[in-house]
Amino acid sequence: MATEIKAPTFPESVAEGSVAAWHKKPGDSVERDELIVEIETDKVVLEVVAPEAGTLAEVLAEEGDTVQSEQVLGRIGEGAASGGGDKAEAASEEKSDAEPEAAPAAGGEAHEVKAPTFPESVQEGTVASWNKQVGEAVKRDEVLAEIETDKVVLEVVAPADGALSEIKAEEGSQVASEEVLAIFTAGAGGDATPASSEGKAAASADDGASDEKVGDKILAPAARKLVAEHDLDVGKLEGTGKGGRVLKEDVQKAIKDGSAKKAAKSAQPSGAKAAAAPAPAVEGERPEKRVPMTRLRKTIAKRLVEAQQTAAMLTTYNEVDMGAVMDLRAQYKDTFLKAHDTKLGFMGFFVKAASEALKRFPDVNASIDGDDIVYHGYQDIGVAVSTDRGLVVPVLRDTDSMKIADVEKGIVDFGKRARDGKLGIDEMQGGTFTITNGGIFGSLMSTPILNPPQTAILGMHKIQERPMAVNGKVEIRPMMYLALSYDHRMIDGKDAVQFLVTIKALLEDPARLLLDI
Repeated sequence: MATEIKAPTFPESVAEGSVAAWHKKPGDSVERDELIVEIETDKVVLEVVAPEAGTLAEVLAEEGDTVQSEQVLGRIGEGAASGGGDKAEAASEEKSDAEPEAAPAAGGEAHEVKAPTFPESVQEGTVASWNKQVGEAVKRDEVLAEIETDKVVLEVVAPADGALSEIKAEEGSQVASEEVLAIFTAGAGGDATPASSEGKAAASADDGASDEKVGDKILAPAARKLVAEHDLDVGKLEGTGKGGRVLKEDVQKAIKDGSAKKAAKSAQPSGAKAAAAPAPAVEGERPEKRVPMTRLRKTIAKRLVEAQQTAAMLTTYNEVDMGAVMDLRAQYKDTFLKAHDTKLGFMGFFVKAASEALKRFPDVNASIDGDDIVYHGYQDIGVAVSTDRGLVVPVLRDTDSMKIADVEKGIVDFGKRARDGKLGIDEMQGGTFTITNGGIFGSLMSTPILNPPQTAILGMHKIQERPMAVNGKVEIRPMMYLALSYDHRMIDGKDAVQFLVTIKALLEDPARLLLDI
C-alpha cells in the first residue's frame, strides 16, 4: 500500500511554496524520517521527511513546481529499491549515451553536481573554491566546492563515494541556481583514474584554468588566488599535494605562521605576475594591488549606502558604568562555565537589556515597509559578526524568552559558523533590532549604520577606566560609551533617548533584569 508524502502545513502568512529540491529519485529506498524533499516559501525552507520506510515510487510535484499547504508531493511504496531498479538503470544508460565524456573509468554511475537552489532574493553566485580536484577520492556528503552569494557561502557536497571526473565551472565563475558545476563518478577516485586526472590537469594548465607553475612550484587555483591576495613569496611555500603541489591549505598555513612573507624590497619571482592575474600588482616604491570585491562585500557596501540615502538617520549617545556587570561576571564566571559549558560574556547582558527595552519602546522594535509601519510582537536581535569575507548579522530569535546562557551559546555558535562560512540565509533574515560591538577591536566611540528594514541599531564600545563624579567624589570607574542610531522617520528623539537610558539603567543595576523593573 502506497503512503502519501505531503507538504507541511504552512503558517497563515504563507500562501504557497515551491519544491526546492528532491533528495531522492523514484526507485530509491528511504528510511523513516529520512529527508526526501525541501519546500521553499517566501520566509523559510521546510524539510519533508519520509513518513514510512520503503521505496520512493512516484514524484507528483517536480522541482520548481508551486505547491499548497498539505498537497501530495509523491508516494512511497513498500519494499526496497529493487522495484525501481530498471527505471534507474535505463535512466543511467540514457545519460551515459548522451554524455559519453562523463563515463567513469571504473564503471560507476555518473552524476551531475549542481549548484544549490538559491532563494528568490539571490540571483547568482560565484564559485569561491573547489576543495577537491579531478580524480581525487571523496566520501559521500564531503564538501566538493563552495559557492559564494551576496549573503552567505553555500557548500556543495558529494552525492556518493567516488571522484570528480570533470569540472565545468572553475573558481571565479558566475553560476546560476541549480547550474551544473561538475560531473561526478560514483565509485571512482584514488588510483582509479590517476592518468586521466593528471592529463586533464596538465592540459588545462595551458589556459590557466587549473594548476599553474610559478618558478619551481605548482599552485592550485585556490592557492594561486590566496598568494595574490596576500602578496606571498611563492618560493617559500611548501606543497603537500601530489608531486609537491601547493594547495590552498598550504597557503593558509603559511599566512597564519608568516613563513612566506616577501622580504622588503625583494624582487618578485619569475612567473609571479601570472599567479597574481586575479589581483595585478604595481611594483616599485609605491606598490599597489587590485583585488576584485567579493559578492558579500559588494552587498554590504550597497546596503550601507542605501541605509544612509533612504533613512533619516540620527545617533544619540550615552555612557554606562560597567562596574556592576563586571563584578557579577567576575563572581560567577567559573560557576557559570561549569553549569552551562560556555563563558559568561558581556553580550548576554546587553541582549537581555535590549530585549527588555524593546518591549517598553515598541517604536524602536518596529520596521518601515513602504508607507506602512510594522510593529513586531517579538524581539529578534541580530548580532554583528566580523569575518574575513565581511560583516554578517545572524539573528537570535525570541530573545525575550532566552536565558543569558542561551544567548552566549548562540553567539559563540554564530561566530564560529560565520567564520567558516556555514551560516544559513534564513539565520540572517528577519531581525527587528541589531547590536554591534566595535569595542572588541578597541573602538572608543563610533556611529553605527542602520540595518534596513530595521529602524535602530545599538553600538557597544571599549570599556575604559575614566575619572567620574560619584556622590560628590571623583572615582575611577569602568565606563563604556553607547551609541543608538535610529531612523527619525519612525522614532522620535525622545523615545530614542529614553530607550538608551533604559538600557543604561538595566546594565548599571542588573537586578532590574530579574525583577522586571
